[in-house]
Amino acid sequence: MFVAKHHGTSGMDLLLRANQRAPQPRRLVLLDGRDFEQHRAQFEARPARSGSRRTAAPSPAPFLTPDLSPKGKIMSFAYSSIRTREEAGVLFATLEAGPLNLIGVDLVRDLVSLVDTLYTDPGDVRVVVIDSASTEFFSAHVDLTAIPQYTAEAAKAGGPGDASLGMFLYKLANVPVITIAKVRGRARGGGNELALACDMIFAARENAIFGQFESGTGALPGAGGLQHLTRRLGRTRAIEAITGADDFDADLAERYGWINRALPDAELDGFVERLAKRIAGFPPAGVKAAKRAINDLALPHAANVRSDSATFLGLVALPETRERLDHLANRGLQTPGDVERDLGKAVAEFPG
Repeated sequence: MFVAKHHGTSGMDLLLRANQRAPQPRRLVLLDGRDFEQHRAQFEARPARSGSRRTAAPSPAPFLTPDLSPKGKIMSFAYSSIRTREEAGVLFATLEAGPLNLIGVDLVRDLVSLVDTLYTDPGDVRVVVIDSASTEFFSAHVDLTAIPQYTAEAAKAGGPGDASLGMFLYKLANVPVITIAKVRGRARGGGNELALACDMIFAARENAIFGQFESGTGALPGAGGLQHLTRRLGRTRAIEAITGADDFDADLAERYGWINRALPDAELDGFVERLAKRIAGFPPAGVKAAKRAINDLALPHAANVRSDSATFLGLVALPETRERLDHLANRGLQTPGDVERDLGKAVAEFPG
């Protein structure tokens, strides 16, 4: 996840237009000091960590609420960047946001709409399976050309005070159904944080790749990745994964506890579908209560997610971070190619 701003007539579409212009270095001009302070004010200067005396934000709505839909009601889940099908209490949601499945305006808008429906009127949906139409990319990372726009969409999930991808994904983690990420290809940065916000992650052994590459550019994961990985991996392995900024294949991710299981690609679909339908077939009250209790024990406090977002915004404003992002952009960041396929390697290949 990166915050970028381009001064000039082309605005935030710098990367999209760069390939259409005469060859020249591609630059991501990040927030300067004044812009950063204005943006950061949305999050409070330094949000309190859990345990402080500040008043915490309200928790997500309790799970044990009466069903709003009559039994047997089939809800309509229709989106421009997510293909859906509903079967036996399971909603299969396939990301279709281009070859890299960047987390941008359309995808965030659709995810916000989906999550809101799951909170307010889910019909018979008790389990959601999120996967990708691309076998190479579950989701590469956020769309660097549309940070203000997709942040505005994310704000609709919780209001302007929580205008961040991290706080939207925090709401996703607390959604009152079971969520499963089924990963083929690369899940990095904000794409990995989307998977981590789900209750379970299952991945194809042959091709799934996970990574939080932000430290390689001078930043840190700002949408929950730091919080989730520290809790899943433990302190020392989380430091390795986050500060090392390298790629983890599915087998290593499984051994570290990053994901639930790595499965042969040919078995992944059948395994996840059987598990999802099994859970969907159980009485929902018990499943919801179990998830709520586990979340209370294991999820970060909202203030920690807000603090990571604010820290991230400060780091991406540093000149060294801007320089490294410009270097990656000039090599092909955010376009299908070698840099995106091997981003864990690319972030370490900085001249000088």
